[in-house]
Amino acid sequence: MNTQNYQNHRKFYPPHHFIYLPLLLALQIYGIYKSLQNDENQLVWILFSVVIFLLLYLSIMVRQHYALGLQNRLVRLEFKQRYFEMYGKRSDEIEAKLSFGQIAALRFAYDDEFNKLLNKALTENTSGDEIKKAIKNWKGDYHRI
Repeated sequence: MNTQNYQNHRKFYPPHHFIYLPLLLALQIYGIYKSLQNDENQLVWILFSVVIFLLLYLSIMVRQHYALGLQNRLVRLEFKQRYFEMYGKRSDEIEAKLSFGQIAALRFAYDDEFNKLLNKALTENTSGDEIKKAIKNWKGDYHRI
């Protein structure tokens, strides 16, 4: 992976952003234009426009996937903040040793259990599910999408 800097920090998915969406938008406009003309193929063009609209709608719904990715980044950020508040130091080395499942599972533990479960995750490589099962006093997350 390249080192990130100002020139390369933006992330586009070229097939989606620069080919697929513009093509669908152009086809949608063309389909609506053709369906407004009174000829024997008007019903076909209406159906074409509906199908293109559905494809466009589904492609926009891919943004939900992006939202989940962002949510996972926030979970990591919460871990970093919590680790810093508890230990007064950066968590980069610790975070690198944990899977995302382990980090996400640790969110449900209150501070008194967090340290014990974190050490167990680091030494025994317990899974996120095992961490969740080991929590005695569950700290709910009621804001997750």
